[in-house]
Amino acid sequence: MDRTVLLVGTRKGLWIGTSDEARVDWEFTGPHFDMEEVYSCMVDTRGDQPRLLAGASSSWLGPQVRHSDDLGATWAETPNGAIRFPESTGATLERVWQLVPGAEPGVVYAGTEPGAVFRSTDGGETFALEQALWDHPHRPQWNAGFGGQAFHTVLPHPTDPQSVTAALSTGGVYQTNDGGASWEPRNQGIRAEFLPEGQQYPEFGQCVHKVTRHPARPERMYLQNHGGVYRSDDHGASWQSIADGLPADFGFPIVVHPHEPDTVYVFPIGGGDRRYPPDAKARVWRSRDAGETWEELAAGLPDGFFVAVMRDAMCADGHERAGLYFGARNGAVWGSADEGDTWRQIVSDLPDVMCVRAAAI
Repeated sequence: MDRTVLLVGTRKGLWIGTSDEARVDWEFTGPHFDMEEVYSCMVDTRGDQPRLLAGASSSWLGPQVRHSDDLGATWAETPNGAIRFPESTGATLERVWQLVPGAEPGVVYAGTEPGAVFRSTDGGETFALEQALWDHPHRPQWNAGFGGQAFHTVLPHPTDPQSVTAALSTGGVYQTNDGGASWEPRNQGIRAEFLPEGQQYPEFGQCVHKVTRHPARPERMYLQNHGGVYRSDDHGASWQSIADGLPADFGFPIVVHPHEPDTVYVFPIGGGDRRYPPDAKARVWRSRDAGETWEELAAGLPDGFFVAVMRDAMCADGHERAGLYFGARNGAVWGSADEGDTWRQIVSDLPDVMCVRAAAI
């Protein structure tokens, strides 16, 4: 693996960066899908050649999942946008918030707004609704947060195709272990701080911002909540706080190291109306012991940083010496080629960054 590809989805298109394994000098092309919102993107490295997928939304044509098999030189549109709700649901697709590969060849999952999960078996060209989740009795009570009601996280089990974990804003974490025939909430121990005292640990209704895990230890999961950072060691059956030692427990992204299940990264920001980092200093925080202790990563990162990093705007690549990346709402993307020890700005002046995805190819 001697090349790196970085996808940057923004409110006004997609940019594609490429570099060598050193990840110092970058070349970017874009905007792809000019003036379309790109809330989700994916680099699929499972085949003979990488496939890029992007969930873009045009104010004129609506949402569309596009794919490219030549690193963005050309893009193919898919029938009817690839993802559409069946007429029987009475729902209309607004955005595609998540695109992620499944455990089986050709399987891709998508999380959408309104809150639903779709599954593809042909590499993301067509998708089918996970009907049992859509019909879940809790769904009428899933409210819309400030960002809308959406399944923003889908985590297929790395070795068990029957198991998928998904999370939505103001609904919490749900999981199937029977191939989508049934789904159950997995929120025990996650606090909903916005609810009255005595009601802050409901069965569902938490505002979960992001969930991640490492494929080598899938029973361990990490979660960034609307107020709270958590770890589960039993596949989401219960959660415990790991926020002690962080400057704030509010944030959007949480990323696990691609080779170390106990190493996890967060980007804390202030709660309430203060959607920028504590003291307005851009800082990534890393734990190497599954959240027992945390260290601040600051080398190369700016002060005077009055913007947020969104839930899918932080990621890692797959190089042996892992690279980390985050994009901010000021249109800048920062990268580290040494697991977060040092950082440098690799592109600036893009539109509002909504998602970043990186891969070694």
